[in-house]
Amino acid sequence: MFPIRDHNPSNTTPVVTWLLILVNVAVHLWQVATVQTDVQLYYLYDAYALIPAEISSGQDLLTLVTSTFLHGGWLHLIGNMLFLYIFGDNLEDALGHFGFLVFYLLGGVGAGLCQWASAPMSPIPTVGASGAIAAVMGGYLLLFPKAKVDVLIFIVIIIRVIPVPAWIMLLLWLGLQVFGGFGADPLTGGVAYWAHAGGFLIGFVMMVPTWVRRGGAGWWNRTDGRPPHPDGSWGPLTPSRVPAVRRRK
Repeated sequence: MFPIRDHNPSNTTPVVTWLLILVNVAVHLWQVATVQTDVQLYYLYDAYALIPAEISSGQDLLTLVTSTFLHGGWLHLIGNMLFLYIFGDNLEDALGHFGFLVFYLLGGVGAGLCQWASAPMSPIPTVGASGAIAAVMGGYLLLFPKAKVDVLIFIVIIIRVIPVPAWIMLLLWLGLQVFGGFGADPLTGGVAYWAHAGGFLIGFVMMVPTWVRRGGAGWWNRTDGRPPHPDGSWGPLTPSRVPAVRRRK
């Protein structure tokens, strides 16, 4: 189940969301253009990736931030930027441009600390914006639990796009991260599950003051957990215009 868009339009231009996407893409383009060997990649990660063992020794604390702008490949980058594009604009709308930037960076730092806590002596570098974006998703869950999110469903050869409430998609995603975290060995590398789960919960908690200012449970009752404005409409999905080709008998 993969989200592709939501039906929750923002009231302001998400300048910071677009800027974060631009910076992440620019950094990856620079990495692809300049890092040509494994040795160069080693030095890049040693300088800017989050390495828990170095954090434990009090070194390279700035990598809690710089690691969130590095990615392990194009699929890693594209997946993260899609999630940021879907969920970031609405939190930027709620927090303001500067508030959202602070929220995003603190979420990334908190997620990195959660990954560090899972294996504080690990020498495995951690990169990616997914911890910070997980914080955005946690905040989104608190503010807009019933916003519609279109998800792409793959069942063997069946592919469908269906709208689901945000809370279903987000809690399912969180459950997968927790399940993966208990089943993974952080000393062997792979997905940083605890950065994802921890970032999500940190984002949820950081959003509580904004939720309370809006009225807390009373605001939920007034909006039924939906965005306080009409849903965006993407229109019905249209079939492909590619003509059918009949088989020759």
